[in-house]
Amino acid sequence: MSSLRRLANIVAAIGLFIVLACPPAAQAISPVDLGASRPDERVLDDAEVFSRASRSELNARLQDLAADRVDARVVTLRRLDYGLNLDSFGEELLAQWSSEGSEPLLLLLIETQNKRASIAADPTLQSQLPETLLTSTARTTMSVPLREGDRYRQATLDGINRLSTVLGGGEDPGPPAEIVRTTLPTNIPTQEETESSNATTWIIVLLVLGTIIPMATWWVFSR
Repeated sequence: MSSLRRLANIVAAIGLFIVLACPPAAQAISPVDLGASRPDERVLDDAEVFSRASRSELNARLQDLAADRVDARVVTLRRLDYGLNLDSFGEELLAQWSSEGSEPLLLLLIETQNKRASIAADPTLQSQLPETLLTSTARTTMSVPLREGDRYRQATLDGINRLSTVLGGGEDPGPPAEIVRTTLPTNIPTQEETESSNATTWIIVLLVLGTIIPMATWWVFSR
């Protein structure tokens, strides 16, 4: 009986470990989880990547776009529900939040699990914000800061600023300039150079020993 009790305790402990170790399914999200209508806040930070100051700053920048008759929103997500990708999520949410008589929607979405960004816009905005611009802004302007240091605030601001420039009648500033990282010369040897140097040292040592030991042996026995 005691053996069965111990076995039951072990099984229960394993089950508890699995429950605690595995991410809960509740973290996966679908568009219906965000409500049938547009929320009051313009920054929906479900992934909790923005500080209070950042949310306030982003909200002010999004509010500026209202002058161009655009209802711009930012949505951050931890992970998507099964079968969804960020682009399809954005299209579904766009349809879900769109209603007759309301300002056209512009959604900037960020998924933190894969560090991806996507932008969905109301079809009425296509003449101002063509699909090529939205794709470039998401995949370059926003995605580069995400991949290089989880800079969520910077990625969002860069995306908003680029789209805002175009909406205001300005020329598209384009994606960020590619940063070319060069390696500065150094006197520190590489691993390959160190291994090669060590091998050369051992060869010299063995050659010296191979010469000295026979001579020493001959000298000892010849006395």
